Amino acid sequence: MRPLYPTVFTLIAASLAACAQNPSRPTGQNAARSKVGGSEVATASSTVLHTTALDTGATAPAAAPTPALEVVATDQGAMWTGVTVSQAGRIFVNFPRWGDKVEYTVAELKGGKPVPYPNADMNQLDSNKAAVHLVSVQSVVVGPDDRLWVLDTGSLRMRSPLPGGAKLVAVDLNSNQVVKSIIFPPDVALPTTYLNDVRFNLRQGAAGVAYITDSGDEGPNGIIVVDLGSGKSWRRLSGHPSVRAAPAFVATVEGNPFLLRPAPGVSKPITVGADGIAISADGKTLFYCPMSSRHLYGVSTEALADATVSDEDVAKTVVDYGDRGYASDGLESDAAGRLYLTDYEHNAVHRRTFGPAGPADVSDEIIAQGPNLVWPDTLSLASNGYLYFTANQLCRQKQYNEGADLRHKPYLLLRMKVDARPVELK
Repeated sequence: MRPLYPTVFTLIAASLAACAQNPSRPTGQNAARSKVGGSEVATASSTVLHTTALDTGATAPAAAPTPALEVVATDQGAMWTGVTVSQAGRIFVNFPRWGDKVEYTVAELKGGKPVPYPNADMNQLDSNKAAVHLVSVQSVVVGPDDRLWVLDTGSLRMRSPLPGGAKLVAVDLNSNQVVKSIIFPPDVALPTTYLNDVRFNLRQGAAGVAYITDSGDEGPNGIIVVDLGSGKSWRRLSGHPSVRAAPAFVATVEGNPFLLRPAPGVSKPITVGADGIAISADGKTLFYCPMSSRHLYGVSTEALADATVSDEDVAKTVVDYGDRGYASDGLESDAAGRLYLTDYEHNAVHRRTFGPAGPADVSDEIIAQGPNLVWPDTLSLASNGYLYFTANQLCRQKQYNEGADLRHKPYLLLRMKVDARPVELK
């Protein structure tokens, strides 16, 4: 693994040159604003990096050339998904056990190289000790308390969670010791559950509340709510249409229909439910989106966290923000009330600003896009004002390409300055 990947910058420069020579692509202020999924879209600069047609018939807006887009680290080994950054600037990543050879599922980057975290022993796969070892981590998040929270799916190769394996683990970053482990019972982490991502509001309850998406491709999906003080957890919106894959949904990725194609002549739609998650700056709204959908949703955190509110009444607080014209994996939010969204259909990252006139009053701008940003996955806004994200070529795995692994290493960890503060509800 190398700490830098200069070839990326060469390819970006080549893309810019090609765009400049192609008069059929809009450039400059002529491409300043357009529509995506009914929302107004602004380009972030006067130079086109990459332009693609959206499935809705709209034209994807030109992206910024992002001259400040930096490669933080590269990965020559297993595929990473999550990234998070502590207040002191420590960077953590995770590697789920989906099929690659994974020696450790959580790591801290030191000098651009991953080191097992919090220690090598806890990262050793031991199915008989799934409750105390890390099985397969999908997400790592530094919470408002500056602890590292580790979301362990407890699932190998996306199968049913091992007994005791589905859990949320807190690590104190001063002592580098586990200080809390919340194991999800079988009626919360179902046999079909895949724990995907997590966000926190430490202003709720005695010690805070965590919200987790269940994205499993065969189950009811839903939002899992965790009382961090008592360790109790419960499901919300289980089976609700907003957390499920859109019916008959097929994304377009790298110009091709994105389908589950494990062998020649075999294909079926991908049905991944609630995946990306973010919390509003005031803590009142939890945003989420199924991976197999182009819709964005929001729901009241007050209703989610109040055990006396019925599931029917929770569902009444769901807001559909409409078809964005692109599908997302990761979401993030900032203290100014804006939302950041990956766009795996167009190798891009967007930023959304909500206006006062309701769900339809939204502006959407692409802040990063390029041919090397294949499957932007997790977004993490750090206190230093940088937005970090992984690009891991998820769509090129063999189960989507008739058994052929089309990934080309290294995988990328990038960042860009967005001059924003993370949401810290504490």
